[in-house]
Amino acid sequence: MASDRQRLQPRKQPRQARAELTRQRILEAAAHVFADHGYAAGTTNRIAARAGVSIGSLYQYYPSKDALLLALTTAHIDSGMAAARRLRADTLPDALEDIIRVFVRTTIGNHTGHPQLLRVLLERAPRTPELMAKIYAYEEASVAFVEALLGRHPEVRVGDTHTAARLVVSTRELLVHQLVAPPAPVDVPRFENELVAMLTRYLTTAPAPGPLG
Repeated sequence: MASDRQRLQPRKQPRQARAELTRQRILEAAAHVFADHGYAAGTTNRIAARAGVSIGSLYQYYPSKDALLLALTTAHIDSGMAAARRLRADTLPDALEDIIRVFVRTTIGNHTGHPQLLRVLLERAPRTPELMAKIYAYEEASVAFVEALLGRHPEVRVGDTHTAARLVVSTRELLVHQLVAPPAPVDVPRFENELVAMLTRYLTTAPAPGPLG
């Protein structure tokens, strides 16, 4: 277990601006190499060459390509969390459909910059306890925000706003992950419209009556 943690943890924490620039250059190179060549062919030698550093310099920062994948995944989640915080701080539209569109568009925007890389991250990045804790915290904050919004919005007709909030957050995240990234990405504007319509209809349709007596 200890060896696994050592294989995934960065070795060197930059303390100078030059070292931080080198670390960022290595991560950017890793993102391009994984996107262009996939996981198996995305070797540390290729990444070092793309970054313009020696393989020894790369290993001073990251002990393996899985450590690079983990760092890229963490940065991706941090970007999503920052976008979510900005969304929660902004003034949202009045109409529920417009609010859902803001949510969906924000999520799509965080996943369309490097769709090939996203596929590699989803399929091959190590799932450490720290990463999973970050993901769960992100999801719970999103659910709490959506639940509070649903509870006070006059257009919402669902009875159980907590379950509805979980469904909205999970559906948005999972479908964007599955359908925006290769190998068969959908047309993004059409996907956005369909997902917004689906979630809006779900939230604004009165629940079916329960079984009689």
